[in-house]
Amino acid sequence: MEVKITHLDQVRFSIQARSHTILCDQPAENGGEDSGMTPPELLLASLGSCAAFYAVQYLRTRKLAESGLEVTVAADKLTQPARLGNFQVRVVCPVPLSEEQREALMRSVHHCLIHNTLLSPPEIKIELVTR
Repeated sequence: MEVKITHLDQVRFSIQARSHTILCDQPAENGGEDSGMTPPELLLASLGSCAAFYAVQYLRTRKLAESGLEVTVAADKLTQPARLGNFQVRVVCPVPLSEEQREALMRSVHHCLIHNTLLSPPEIKIELVTR
């Protein structure tokens, strides 16, 4: 799995994965044009969309719901070092569930790849190459 990030101008970047491209930018108060999500917002989007995927898979395989699921993700900006913390993932299910189904849906959401990555931080190696 790989993405390529290319600096476009100011604080705006193009992010490419396979045949898909998204923009990353900063709000005007940070010198950007607000033409895309910020890196922290992309992290929240990644966590939320992953959780939503697992929740929808659970609901679909059990023929409980085909659409209507919503997920919101919030986090606090912490300092020393600067980072996100206190993540809160809220899954809004479009149908009533029994207690057993609620527990099973929560187990499914906890299998999210991004969630598990954040719980067990990976080793990150940074390499600098000059042209």
